[in-house]
Amino acid sequence: MHMLYDSPSYIVVQFDVPVDPSPGDAAHAAQADHTHLPSLQRDGFEIVDKFTRKEIFIEGALAQTFQEGVEALIEQGPDVDDLDAFIATYANLGQQPVVMH
Repeated sequence: MHMLYDSPSYIVVQFDVPVDPSPGDAAHAAQADHTHLPSLQRDGFEIVDKFTRKEIFIEGALAQTFQEGVEALIEQGPDVDDLDAFIATYANLGQQPVVMH
């Protein structure tokens, strides 16, 4: 878990999500041959909207699109308002209320 962004409006945390290989892929075949391959990882992101107190966890293709969009935006030298506007497009998908334990 890595805190990537914390503004007055949003928090973005990156998680490494382990990927289980499907039975038909090369990793599964290699395991059957008793060779060791490192486990696969992909990124997932939790986005918390501080004002609405809602969050969303994205992974897979949506997380990849989010990451590519952030990287492209960073190359332009954005300010906090630009980053918040981009993050808002994903945060608006959030329906899960933030609950403190």
